[in-house]
Amino acid sequence: MLKFSILGALQIRTESGPAEISGDLQRTLVQTLLVSEGQPVSGESLVEEMWGAAMPDNQANALQAHVSRLRRKLRALEPGRAPSRVTIHPSGYRLTVAEGELDAAEFIRSVRLAETAAPVDATNTARLLGAALALWRGPVFGGFPGGPLCELAGARYEEYRMRAMELRFDAELRLGHHAAVLAELTEAHTNHPLRERFCEQLMIALYCSGRQADALDVFRRMRRHLDVELGIEPSPALRQVESAILCHDPALAGDARSTLLQLA
Repeated sequence: MLKFSILGALQIRTESGPAEISGDLQRTLVQTLLVSEGQPVSGESLVEEMWGAAMPDNQANALQAHVSRLRRKLRALEPGRAPSRVTIHPSGYRLTVAEGELDAAEFIRSVRLAETAAPVDATNTARLLGAALALWRGPVFGGFPGGPLCELAGARYEEYRMRAMELRFDAELRLGHHAAVLAELTEAHTNHPLRERFCEQLMIALYCSGRQADALDVFRRMRRHLDVELGIEPSPALRQVESAILCHDPALAGDARSTLLQLA
């Protein structure tokens, strides 16, 4: 069994340790096959992904040479495996990846599970998403995105990461861990200043930590930022959090499990 990791630099782990994939073209080939998550990728798409505008004269032969090289590499990593992981289908090339072998697929599975979990199950949600977010070792593909297919996949995984962070912060706030997540929320809001959900969560965490003035200052700065960058006003949800803070809404000072349900 192999473990493929793309939430960070491309990494393949065997029972005896990590295995190196050398060469930009080989890495791009592996990454492209991995982000398809078991679906075939056409030869034309692989060629564009690997070479872009600098396509070789004999594209089919060049691609087949790299596929054969990858097959040999993977076979050497799994000498006991009979069928090749890389197979050819009418619609293209496919890399077989079993459940639990690709970190990105496991991460998305955890996020979707958390999205369907009951809001009252905050403890398990926080634990589940904490473990899922720990899978990230850096930017997708380690900042080596490859071509358009990998870039689109990277953006999709990054959006799931933002969603996972929001859901985890929701769970932690429901549990009353306002002060404990302040540093992480501040960093998330700073790194993603146009993502209003992080701003809402930071305001609630600050208010419930006894820092009402700081919470309102965060809102004022967010309003200015939205006006300057996008020419828009804060969303109704964000304004609702500000109003709740200004009027000392009992929901904010009450059971943390119900706070976000009422304000989100």
